[in-house]
Amino acid sequence: MQYFSTNGRAAVVGFREALLMGQPEDGGLYFPSQIPDLSELSGSAWSPGSEAETVFRLMHAYVAGEITDDALRAICEEAINFPFPLIEIEPGVFVLELFHGPTLAFKDVGARFMSRCLGHFSNSIGKRAVVIVATSGDTGGAVAHGFAGVEGVSVVILYPKGRVSRVQELQLTRTASNVITMEVQGSFDDCQKLAKTALADPTLRHNYFLTSANSINIARWLPQQTYYFTTIRQLAGKRVVFSVPSGNFGNIAAGLLAQSSGLEAKSFIAACNANDVVPRYLLTGDYNAEPSRRTLSNAMDVGDPSNLARICELFGNDIGRIRENMAAVSISDEETAATIKKVHEVCGYTMDPHTAVAYRALTRSHTRARDEVGVVLSTAHPVKFDSVADILGNNISVPESVAKLEMLERRAVEITSSYEEMVEMIKESL
Repeated sequence: MQYFSTNGRAAVVGFREALLMGQPEDGGLYFPSQIPDLSELSGSAWSPGSEAETVFRLMHAYVAGEITDDALRAICEEAINFPFPLIEIEPGVFVLELFHGPTLAFKDVGARFMSRCLGHFSNSIGKRAVVIVATSGDTGGAVAHGFAGVEGVSVVILYPKGRVSRVQELQLTRTASNVITMEVQGSFDDCQKLAKTALADPTLRHNYFLTSANSINIARWLPQQTYYFTTIRQLAGKRVVFSVPSGNFGNIAAGLLAQSSGLEAKSFIAACNANDVVPRYLLTGDYNAEPSRRTLSNAMDVGDPSNLARICELFGNDIGRIRENMAAVSISDEETAATIKKVHEVCGYTMDPHTAVAYRALTRSHTRARDEVGVVLSTAHPVKFDSVADILGNNISVPESVAKLEMLERRAVEITSSYEEMVEMIKESL
């Protein structure tokens, strides 16, 4: 499989080069040159515990010839060693729980897969690999855990000061010695700008082998198709509408790619918070990036989502085709809080804010036919968000993995949004 840039001005590369580079030199995103036919995977019978096998069969189409089958299977089995439970919380509405990995967030899937792929190729790089990642909450924790102790690899994490929850901050700042965490005085968009600038910096590239672990990296992005295939296989015979919490739009872009590969999904809803750039784009046809706004669902506080470029590429930059395959809905904080409370009271189920946004988007925007079911992607454990306990008026039990972090020393440095300051900190720390 070859990968080209969505900006169309960079060399076409293989999986290894796309993984290691993270982002093409022209500032675009890597995209597969062919859409593989995975319809057989969509239609095959489901067996509990086969998540790793699903990832292997899926990713084989994208890495064949560059990673041996035995090595790829080992990567998948080590990376995806936790389930994706599908819970019916009311008739015809399911929650797909993607937070059963080590950092309690869906991003464990892509981060763990990518870290092991990078480890697989690390001996052939020739200089120290540095992974640079901007995070609005969960990505950084998943990357820090996934890359902890990986030989020959350092990680730089950039997160916006005061804009992540207490548990997210614990996961970002209680890290291994090969992880450098920077608390940025700014927004997620500032962090993402710093990361993108660094990845394109020729001076840094001369000294280190730079790559990214955000969803812009294909090794983070492509495995996310697994959620959708496992769901369709469990709900065989049902027409499924997926409602996906959408910030940087990597998750829903993966779902749409899976659909183009044969996933038998009916439709997709991009569930957004007050950062409604994409809902307005689909409504008006005009795309206008803007500064991100702070919300209860902080991991979705993105004002210029990178992965929209992949969705546009997938549909030939035809907004009409995008509208046919994806709706986009904006949900306010007031609606989010009311949804958390109502679902807890009526269904006995506790949702984090991102799941609540997706649930509300599904119920507000879609009337299901008799043969349809709705599937809400639950992207993080509710304990990761202080607001949930405040809304419900009770405490959520803390998993053991979080309790252990409380005992560790905080490792982070605070910086401004100055690129020069970030570079100096990287040079001092490596």
